[in-house]
Amino acid sequence: MKRREIRKKIDKGAPKWMVTYSDMVTLILVFFILLFSMSQVDTVKFEAVSDSFRNRMIFDFLPSSVPMDNPAESTSVEKQGQDLNEYELPVSDDKEDEADSDSSKENDSLNELMVEVENYLDENALNNVVSANRSERGVVLVLQDSILFDPGEAEILPSALPFLTKVGNLLAQIDNDIKVEGHTDDVPMSSFRYPSNWELSGARASSVVRFLVDKNSLDEGRFAISGYSDSEPIVPNDNASNRSKNRRVEIVILENNIVETEK
Repeated sequence: MKRREIRKKIDKGAPKWMVTYSDMVTLILVFFILLFSMSQVDTVKFEAVSDSFRNRMIFDFLPSSVPMDNPAESTSVEKQGQDLNEYELPVSDDKEDEADSDSSKENDSLNELMVEVENYLDENALNNVVSANRSERGVVLVLQDSILFDPGEAEILPSALPFLTKVGNLLAQIDNDIKVEGHTDDVPMSSFRYPSNWELSGARASSVVRFLVDKNSLDEGRFAISGYSDSEPIVPNDNASNRSKNRRVEIVILENNIVETEK
């Protein structure tokens, strides 16, 4: 009978000396961490450095927020900035924020004006002779001549006074500029007072502006007048109904950021 061979047991894992060494290194690390935690941090200097980063300061040209222990003699900051002139300080966004706020307020006021006008038209059944819409220019009120004037005349009819009074009251609550435009159809006009449709369209726009200014004591500098005769029809002048639509006065309450130019 053969004798069974005894195999040597192979130890697995790290050597025993490495375990001891690792414990020693860990203890040393803990020791240094304790030393660091017991040290005092200068909070004033830390906050100063933190503020400098938040303000995006240029350290090459602006004085350090942290006082130096041994300051050296050097050229003044102002002189360095003048000589190098390579960087600019951050520009504040306050003006942009203020402009956005003004624009938002203006849009709100024009939207409120639109709602007021539309409610008035609904309550007084005037949607067939007056319309209100919002365009890139601002709020546009289109008044058919049938509610405003007798044929060939520029004197405002009593039936239009309540609506124009309402418009004037709304304009008194905002500071936007207003442009009033007169339009006619293509039927030739010839009278002693109005030799052509050009004079008639301009006179009608002028009558509307004069009423708005006098009735509500509005600033005349806010208004502009244009007479377009039959040069800008909204529909073809091929029948009586279309000609009636083209005879109109448009009151445009302009956006404040719009520079209005003549067409």
